[in-house]
Amino acid sequence: MTETRIPILMYHAVAADPNDATRALSVSPQAFAEQMALIADRGLTPLTTADLAARWRHGRPLPALPVLITFDDGYEGVHRHALPALAEHGFPATLFVSTGWLRGAYDTGGGLDTMLDWRQVRELADAGVEIGGHSHTHPQLDQLGDSALRAELTRCRDLLAGELGAPPESFAYPYGYSSRRVRTAVRENGFAQALAVGNALARRAQGPYALRRVTVRRGTGAGEFERLLDGRAVARTFALDRALTKGYAVVRRTRQIHRRAVGALV
Repeated sequence: MTETRIPILMYHAVAADPNDATRALSVSPQAFAEQMALIADRGLTPLTTADLAARWRHGRPLPALPVLITFDDGYEGVHRHALPALAEHGFPATLFVSTGWLRGAYDTGGGLDTMLDWRQVRELADAGVEIGGHSHTHPQLDQLGDSALRAELTRCRDLLAGELGAPPESFAYPYGYSSRRVRTAVRENGFAQALAVGNALARRAQGPYALRRVTVRRGTGAGEFERLLDGRAVARTFALDRALTKGYAVVRRTRQIHRRAVGALV
């Protein structure tokens, strides 16, 4: 039997006039609405991250054409622009928030553009959007020491639990970076599943803590979006992204080795 491969769409900002920091990974409100209409016209069934993982974990059947709609960071446009388009079609989605980027009492000032506030996050949750964790301050988690890593995860989990009344089930790694140590810490902090990036379709064999996603950005045209939904030419579409990721991975490993060596000498 052929293994089911599922497109997990990764969005960031939904904005008509994004700033320079978020422009490349943003989509316009019009483009987002058109993409949601295309999902509906093609008969795909959106699921939340928790729903997909639970179905795979317990062997429950999937809909014929599943897809996931996910957002990272917590930009205000998810509430202003994306929510009406999702509601029009009755689509669920998952929003992964960096709790220290949200406007309010815990704001660390690191948000890259106008961010959601906690009232808007609660309204999204009430509308059927799963709220997941994305760390507290959005660092590269695999570059942190153990105590800082735990603090990022615990702070994010506890703030979401306190504000929403239940701990989050799902997590997304900032920048998509993780390691075995990070994945273990995510699991130990009570998250049942986690998403990376990878720009590939998700498969059950990837395991619940390393599910892949495909990036939707401002340059994603209608034809490319349809190919992502179909799982066609995904490797070719993201060939440059993968090459850059592999190159940067070497740099990051070198930095980790250097830090460990320095730490051993201290």
